[in-house]
Amino acid sequence: MNEYRIVFMGSPEFAIPSLTALAQNYRVVGVVTQPDRPSGRGRTLTPPPVKVTAQQLGIETIQPNRLKDVGVWEKLVEWAPDVIVVAAFGQILRQNVLDLPKHGCINVHASLLPRWRGAAPIQAAILHGDKVSGVSIMKMDAGIDTGPVLAQRPVPIDAEDDAESLGHKLAVTGAELLVETLPPYLRGEIVPQAQDESLATYAPMLKKEEGELDFSQPAEYLERKIRAFFPWPGAYLIWNGNLLKVKRASVLPQNPIPQGRRSVIDGLPAIGTAEGVLVLREVQPAGKKWMSGEEFLRGARLWRET
Repeated sequence: MNEYRIVFMGSPEFAIPSLTALAQNYRVVGVVTQPDRPSGRGRTLTPPPVKVTAQQLGIETIQPNRLKDVGVWEKLVEWAPDVIVVAAFGQILRQNVLDLPKHGCINVHASLLPRWRGAAPIQAAILHGDKVSGVSIMKMDAGIDTGPVLAQRPVPIDAEDDAESLGHKLAVTGAELLVETLPPYLRGEIVPQAQDESLATYAPMLKKEEGELDFSQPAEYLERKIRAFFPWPGAYLIWNGNLLKVKRASVLPQNPIPQGRRSVIDGLPAIGTAEGVLVLREVQPAGKKWMSGEEFLRGARLWRET
């Protein structure tokens, strides 16, 4: 067990492999994660995944609304970290926190920086048709994902990848790269490389209302959006006055259906777009479970317009 003292900051599933890998190799003295929040139809108060994992590992955990809340700074000073590791934490670190550890703060980011800085790099990569994503280990500064890079590793994006499946691959790769990079970094053997600002792109946090499908856009773009937005915030259309969520779709390049019109192709619900036809393969009507397009049509007799 390495004697370096590490504080970990993270919240969602993406952060769990990194926390677990650190706990196997280092002395993780504390975890900072987001507060429990209402979740699901019953709005049950639910802990973030990182809290659950930290408790299983027996690591002291705090859950401030903000890092400047009363008592947070004192706890960080008490933990006396040699390095702070951050993975999808969801809060900006103030300069006093960045300066606290002797070896600074290290971030596991789900893109090949400087491409897709920001809160939604996984979704942005799929949405924009990138063929390759990856992970970056960087030393944090006061900007948003602008710090110098310590290491990077590419991860191919498969044609069927959604944000959930790609996120899992990036989380595992990020954890592996983190534990490979930390030892030489802590020994002073890595020279951080400044990012090329001319290549920077930004992936802002997504909002739920952005999930609505706009059929004045091409079918290929909408198919990528469906994958990029699963599981959150979710892609949907309004049908029969209700949300119809879409998890999986395919594209017909020709346009036998007018833009925005509903039809049936090969037994599946289909909609005309600005370019090509979007075929819905897996959907979730309001108040029901996920189902195949064929199953949906059996109970949706009013779907066809053409």
